[in-house]
Amino acid sequence: MYTKAEIISLLEDDKQNDELFSLADKIRKEYVGDEVHLRGLIEFSNICKNQCMYCGLQCTNKVVERYRIEPEQVIEIAKTASGMGYKTIVLQSGEDVYFTQDIMCHIIKEIKSLGVALTLSIGERSFEDYKAFKDAGADRYLIRIETTDKNLYKKLHPHMDFENRLRCLKDLKGLGYEVGTGCLVGLPGQSISSLADDILFFKEIDADMIGIGPFIPHPQTPLKNSAASDFTLALKVMALVRIMLKNINIPATTAMETLNSNGRIIALQSGANVVMPNVTSTQYRDKYEIYPGKICLNDAPEKCRICIENKIKSIGRTISTDFGFRKK
Repeated sequence: MYTKAEIISLLEDDKQNDELFSLADKIRKEYVGDEVHLRGLIEFSNICKNQCMYCGLQCTNKVVERYRIEPEQVIEIAKTASGMGYKTIVLQSGEDVYFTQDIMCHIIKEIKSLGVALTLSIGERSFEDYKAFKDAGADRYLIRIETTDKNLYKKLHPHMDFENRLRCLKDLKGLGYEVGTGCLVGLPGQSISSLADDILFFKEIDADMIGIGPFIPHPQTPLKNSAASDFTLALKVMALVRIMLKNINIPATTAMETLNSNGRIIALQSGANVVMPNVTSTQYRDKYEIYPGKICLNDAPEKCRICIENKIKSIGRTISTDFGFRKK
């Protein structure tokens, strides 16, 4: 297990990269095996009340065409995804107040009746909401911390509260969710030391899933002129997370492939074991633009599934047929 000083050294020094990625892949194989879990992602609303400085969905962006998929249509998309063989459905949106506790519980119950695992990624809600969603059948909840540097968090998240973010993670853990979190790598003002703190934070809270995303500047945000993250640095953070939290689920994020055309496969060979193909209708995909340059915007869900399956099989890995809960 690495100390903070050792993590910083590994992040700063590229001489040991090959050994680091190889070790992460070896630990992945030993603790979670060669199966890759596919999660069908439904991006059901790009309406958001927040103003996160790095996100293209932030409420001050007047250029983006806003959309909201109605509850019954969300359920139909989930039915289609289930029919394609997805064992987990991921519901992701901006923080859209239209989706009340009652509406979300209806969607959750209908999707759970399909015999799938269900992950929610809909932001900060009350304890009562989280409990209601869990009681309705939700299995997992993803809420990224983005950075554990409190001062940087405050700069990047106007009108939001770092302590409330921590409260959400604590509530979710206490309610028995599988909890996912993660960070952005390469944010303006972010230090290597704070990235090390992020990794240690994930270990401290014993998160069940960690998503590592490289920062990619969006042209309609205040950070539009900032430099994009370095792909290798993001990959190293992800590999270190695998080494530190051996049996968790780690997605090969789509943003990795925006920076590197083979990014998801490289991530799968460096510690990742999850991929989240987009099953949202293509008419909405280009509107859910957290960052520019997203891949597969015009590919039908069936094509995305076949494409990623072929890539996974090409590196000797197999597609999981179970729900993909953390192996403890």
